[in-house]
Amino acid sequence: MLIANGITKSYDDLQILKGINLEIKEGEVVSIVGSSGAGKTTLLQILGTLDRPDRGEVLMNGVNPFNLSVNKLSAFRNTQIGFIFQFHQLLPEFTAVENIALPALIKGVNLKDAKTEAMKLLGLLGLENRAEHKPSQLSGGEQQRIAVARSLINRPGVIFADEPSGNLDSQNSSELHQLFFNLRDELNQTFVIVTHNTELADMTDRKLVMRDGLIIE
Repeated sequence: MLIANGITKSYDDLQILKGINLEIKEGEVVSIVGSSGAGKTTLLQILGTLDRPDRGEVLMNGVNPFNLSVNKLSAFRNTQIGFIFQFHQLLPEFTAVENIALPALIKGVNLKDAKTEAMKLLGLLGLENRAEHKPSQLSGGEQQRIAVARSLINRPGVIFADEPSGNLDSQNSSELHQLFFNLRDELNQTFVIVTHNTELADMTDRKLVMRDGLIIE
């Protein structure tokens, strides 16, 4: 489903990734762990097409997104990839349902249908009663679940999460972690998660350990 071969990346004279090879299967929940500076976030950004490798190849369902034009790459990222960040990145002026609907609107779905799909996801996450609330009116756990719903709305092949529970307390972290596995079971959703949370990493189907720009196990 997702394959990376020989990925390298340097910034000026500092080599961050030194030849990454990995394969992620559909429906897997995979964690990437390692100390700060190991290259985890850089790898996630390249797999998510937010940055380009210096060398190597990324294939997603047989497509190398870096061979696409700028416009086609943007469309590919919008429809095939979802993102969850440590800080939810919700737009403060929009309601929960509007934040969730945004990627669908960018895709070209009309407002009515986008909101209908957003409400379905709110129902799946048990947040229907928070649809018209703005981010400032939501708890940290609710904000992050809204961000999860936003990442799901275009039914992407894979969702990349960068320290998704890093800003949550222990209870909300546990609930968020369980949500990932519920979504995998219900939607066959694939997740690749960079995390320092050992509880989450130990729950995942596979744990990839990075050190000095390489996957060591």
